[in-house]
Amino acid sequence: MQYREIVSVTGLSGLYQLLTTKSDGAIVRNIGDKTTKFISARQHNVTPLESIEVYTTSDNVRLHNVFQSMQQSEATTPLADPKSSNDVIKGYFRVVFPDFDEERVYVSDMKKMLKWYELLKANDLLNFDVAAEEAPATEEAPAAVEVPAEEKPAKKAAAKKKKAEPAAEGEAEEKPAKKAAPKKKKTEE
Repeated sequence: MQYREIVSVTGLSGLYQLLTTKSDGAIVRNIGDKTTKFISARQHNVTPLESIEVYTTSDNVRLHNVFQSMQQSEATTPLADPKSSNDVIKGYFRVVFPDFDEERVYVSDMKKMLKWYELLKANDLLNFDVAAEEAPATEEAPAAVEVPAEEKPAKKAAAKKKKAEPAAEGEAEEKPAKKAAPKKKKTEE
């Protein structure tokens, strides 16, 4: 499993490995307990971890940069417990990643990052060197991550677009003339 395959699913706790996508959802495997399940695109959004950015006082940084900073500081600063008080968690992130924008990064987000870091560490998935090297080489997001919402509206939009496109020069698009409804004759009584 690679870092780019790891996703977060709205409405579900923990992290998941994206196995495959379908037209109406995706099949994912829970990283913690290794259970596999289908998630509906109507109920859940899938977000790859490599696309998540964290607000800082300057430019936003990728989530794996925060995880790298947490990993590097583990020798000097013990990892904060996600169940700790808000002040303890804020203090931990001030030491580990001082560029955090404390007004836009909420404590709930910090707790989530701590939980995700512990989960990745427990499953030996903290291989960020590979993710950092691959990111500049490919500008596009992985195609396997996109979960299409619903096919029918897209088809309707394509049909509307096709109708709205003007005919090419030299080609006159002929439309059948509409017949006028017969006029009612007024009768004098």
